[in-house]
Amino acid sequence: MTLTIGIVGGTGHAGGELCRLLLNHPGVATILPTARGGEDLERVHPNLLGSGLAFTTVEQLRERAGELDAVFFCTPSGEAMRSAPYFLERGVKVIDVSADFRFADADRYREVYGEEHASPQLLPEAVYGVTELYRDRVAKARLVANPGCYAITTVLGLAPLLRSGLADLDTAIHLAAVNGTSGAGNKPLTEIMHAEAFASMLPYSLEGHRHAPELETQLTPLAGREPCVDMTTAHGNFVRGIYIQASVAVRAEARAGLDRAALLDLYREHYAGEHFVRVNTFAKQGKLNAKEYGVYPSLTSVTGSNFCHIGVDYDPVRGFAKVVAVTDNLVKGAAGSAIQNMNLMFGLDERAGLGHYGL
Repeated sequence: MTLTIGIVGGTGHAGGELCRLLLNHPGVATILPTARGGEDLERVHPNLLGSGLAFTTVEQLRERAGELDAVFFCTPSGEAMRSAPYFLERGVKVIDVSADFRFADADRYREVYGEEHASPQLLPEAVYGVTELYRDRVAKARLVANPGCYAITTVLGLAPLLRSGLADLDTAIHLAAVNGTSGAGNKPLTEIMHAEAFASMLPYSLEGHRHAPELETQLTPLAGREPCVDMTTAHGNFVRGIYIQASVAVRAEARAGLDRAALLDLYREHYAGEHFVRVNTFAKQGKLNAKEYGVYPSLTSVTGSNFCHIGVDYDPVRGFAKVVAVTDNLVKGAAGSAIQNMNLMFGLDERAGLGHYGL
């Protein structure tokens, strides 16, 4: 199979990562990334020097819609919902890496993003692209809403626990989430310059991050009712990565006999056979409260890869299950999961183009 792929918004981090990954995809013949300002692709993405790729314009991509098999949108909110119908009407599959199709309800979208949705008729058919949870639906879709980087990491981290019925949903899920500075985009900001961000942490959106409503919406079918997600976010002193640490109250009647081993069994069973989700099952060997760092996931282990690594533990005194989940925000959190979904939409091995492990 030789796919022709368009990328609307090829100048940003996610667009560049899509180019990098698709260049090594055995089923992709042509990649057409777009730029609006006449930029030189190899100057914008110098890691792709010699790749032969060049930017086209959005207008030129629209003119070539008849050649396209799929188009990715790596654009600010508002662009995909205005442009996706044009491509869909011409038989092109759409994978939106932005937030435009993550809510099935136009009113919910307006509440979160503060504007009316331009294509509300498409919202009910958009499939939320957590491949591991909605594989069959993704395979049949013509429009996929790729999850946010915080959201996909959290959903994968919490799915087994919420599906098990162990969680006390009368208590908020406390979520501490840290993103690499690439999560702030590539627009110049003083605070994320190396000289400012090095050896520091940059909290932001503590009044309520926009991914919290996305999470509450997507965790509802897993939990059986909408949970309250108390989410705090910060940029860490690294370029790539999502680090999620969640505390979930366990129902009082389910606490007897619960321990880390039981939670690990739950997670291993849930993700058995999933290539891109790995559970850290290393046994503890030290005494109580020994600092055994290796029994939890390491952010550096997933950098550059499409993997999500998950670790769990249990605080029996307070009755909280603890979940740590890590991904690369530009791969599993954006371009990698988008390609994984594309593979399914075209009947390919979902690992195609994504077989590499962490750096």
